[in-house]
Order: sequence, then structure tokens, then C-alpha cells
Amino acid sequence: MLITFSKLPTALAIGLAATLVSCEALKGPKAVSSKKLDLPGAFSQAKSGQNAEISTGWIEEFRDSRMTKVVKDALVYNQGLKAAAYRLKAAREGAIIGRSSRLPSINASTSYRKTDGQDVSSNENYSISLNAVWEPDLWGRLRNLDYSARANYSASIADFRGARLSLAANTAKAWCNLVTSEQQLELAKTNVESFSQALIVVERRYKANTLRSVDVQFARNNVANSKRSLSVRQLGRDNAARNLEVLLGRYPAATINSSTNLPSLSESIPIGLPSKLLERRPDLEAARSRLVASAQNAEAARKSLLPNLRLTGSSSNGSDTFRRAFDPNFLVYSIASSLAQTVYQGGALTARARTALEQNRAAIEDYTRLALLAFREVESAVGTDRSLTEQERYLRQEVKQSQLAVKRALSDISLGIDGASFLEYLEAQRRAESAGISLIRLKNQRLQNRIDLHLALGGDYSTK
Repeated sequence: MLITFSKLPTALAIGLAATLVSCEALKGPKAVSSKKLDLPGAFSQAKSGQNAEISTGWIEEFRDSRMTKVVKDALVYNQGLKAAAYRLKAAREGAIIGRSSRLPSINASTSYRKTDGQDVSSNENYSISLNAVWEPDLWGRLRNLDYSARANYSASIADFRGARLSLAANTAKAWCNLVTSEQQLELAKTNVESFSQALIVVERRYKANTLRSVDVQFARNNVANSKRSLSVRQLGRDNAARNLEVLLGRYPAATINSSTNLPSLSESIPIGLPSKLLERRPDLEAARSRLVASAQNAEAARKSLLPNLRLTGSSSNGSDTFRRAFDPNFLVYSIASSLAQTVYQGGALTARARTALEQNRAAIEDYTRLALLAFREVESAVGTDRSLTEQERYLRQEVKQSQLAVKRALSDISLGIDGASFLEYLEAQRRAESAGISLIRLKNQRLQNRIDLHLALGGDYSTK
């Protein structure tokens, strides 16, 4: 038998019509998720097992036990990482809140009232009530919201892993910068000593009338300049120490002791690194989880166009005696159900559904963009490593030759060889100093680039 809307009560007819319209709306585009939903693990998993290897396993490549210890100290004492851990715990509570919407809500209340007056008799009243509300998840909307909250928590775990990896890398970089500053400071001290010795030679040759007074002025000028450079290098060393101390959660007093030797690279970059390693990158893992969350939010928004069924139950009692207020025989029970459907809201519901869908599409594009940036970072780091390795080979030759030139020029002046020029010595010294500083910087640059490579890969060369 065909049932027409004219034979139904008006409210029911409108509700059924709205339901049909909502079901028709659900036939539109669906949200996209590129990854099967994985429920989040425990908080401790974000800093143990494989995740710990991803954060610090790559440090062994640099063969520097002191740097390794400094990095591990930073992971324990850094306040920024501690704050990230607290935010992760807060996100976990948010996932619990999201799951609670699928469970019944129960609340209880009690009250006591007493009336007493000159013209009325004294009266006491005790009451207790218990209310329960539950929304059966007919269409899976609440399940979608629950999964979205869990996916967001998974993203928070990945963000925390990323914070650990970033802190480890920044601490390793700060250590390398401190050692570099120490080496530059030692080189500046050597230059002061070298120029001071040269001044003695120049003054002696001037007294022997083999050099001009202007050569003495140049020599004194170089001593003063080298001492000024020494002061600059000392300041640079102290600032580098303070930067590291802040990462370690210490007061920046510039008192931390460092090595005078830069870490060494134990191996060259393996040929043919698998691109699958990038999947473990924390930022890409977080982006995938947020993509899942956006897809679940979009599905929940679509399903919000359908009617909501809500079951409610309550029991209450009121009595003039305290004992009867808790007596089940005097309780009044009430159970009800309701089916609600928003008929018209100015297009707000459908607009929210479309908004969630577009946000899902934006999340897809964001993930694609991050993946391309990750590939670019790896390719750039690998290419830079090759170039810096070649540059270091030539720069070592430059340093060696410039140091020999300084010795020969100073020897010629000391021996009074004809044609020996103090300006030649100054130029040789300038080149030797510049080459020495450049070599120290280049070594540090190679280390910094290798650290950037591990950041781009999301760990070492093998951890899955």
C-alpha cells in the first residue's frame, strides 16, 4: 500500500521529507583519507623503541661521545620538550573526551528544602533525581568524531616525536657551533702570537736599517688587529656556549666546557637511499593523521544532515523524610525517546558539510606539498654534501700552501734576503688566516648539512 504524506501527521510528514532530503544530500562527494586509521599508542611509545632510534640513533655516525651525551641531556632537561610532552598528554585527554560522546551521559542531583513560618507549620522536603541521556550512533557520526579525535591525538604524538628529533638536531648543531667557535678562538690566539713574533723580527731588522719605519707600523697594526679579532672570537665562543646551555635547560653562563675537535663523519651517504624512509618523518606522519581526521570530520558533517535519535531516562523522588527519599518504592521513573531533524537553518548544515569537505581536500594538498618539500630537502642535502666534500679537499691544500708561504716570507725577512718584502709576509699571513678560518667553517658546514640530511630523512639510513 502506498502511503502519501497527506495521510500522515504534518510534523511526521515534514520530518520524513527532511530525512529524504538529507539522505539525498549524502550522495555528494565523499571525503578522502589516504591512510587507514591507526589508533594511537601509549604516550611512552613516543619516546621509546623505534621512535627513540629515530630521534637519536643517527648521532652515532658522528663518533663523538660528548656530543651524544649533550644531546641526551637536552632530551631530558629541555623545558620546551617538557612543555610539548604536557601538550601531548592534554591531547590524549581530548581523545578521551571525543570517545565519551558515544557513551551514555548520567547525572544525579539531590536537594533539601525546609519551610517554617509563624503562620504555617514547619515542613521539610528531601528529593533525589537521576537522569540519563544516550544518543545511539545510527549513522556512525559519533564514531567519525571519535576517530577524528584519535587521529588528532596520533598527529600530536608525531608532533612530539618531531620535537624530539628537532631538539636532538639543534643540540648537535649547537655543539658543533661551540666547537667551531673554540677552534676559531684558538686560531685567533695563534695569530696574536705569530704577529707578535713577527713584530720582534721587524723591529730588529729596522734597527739594522734593512726595513723601513712603515714596516714597523704595519707590524704593530697587525698585532693590534689580531688582538681585536681575539676579543671578537671570545665573544662568539661565549654566545655559542649560551645557546647550547639554553637547549640543555641550564642558566646561560657560558661556562660549559667543550671539545677542541669537531665530530667526524664515520661514513659517506649511502647510494640509493629508499624514498620509503621519508614515511617515518614525524611531520609527514602528523600530516597523514590530520588528513585522516579531516576525512572523519567531513563524514561526520555529512551525517549531521540526518535525524538524531536520543534516548532519555530519569527517576526522581521527593519525600518529607530523608529515608523515603532514597526508598526505591517511592521513585518515579520516566523513559522517553526523540527523533530530531533540523528542517531549515538557512543552509548552515549543508554549508558546514561542504566546509569540512573542502578542508579535507586542503589537507590532501598540504600533505602533497610537505612530501615534495621533504624530497627536496633530501636531494639538496645529498648534493650539498658532495660539493662540500670536494671543497674541503681543495681548501686543505690552500691552508697548507698559505702556511708554508708565511714561514718562507718570515724566514726571508729574518735572514735579510734581498727583495724580501714585509708586505709579502702580511699578504701571506692574511691568506693563511683566511684559509684557516674558512676550513673550520667548512668542516662545521659539512656537519650541519649532514644533520640536516638526517632531519630530512627523519632519522638514520636504516631505521624503518
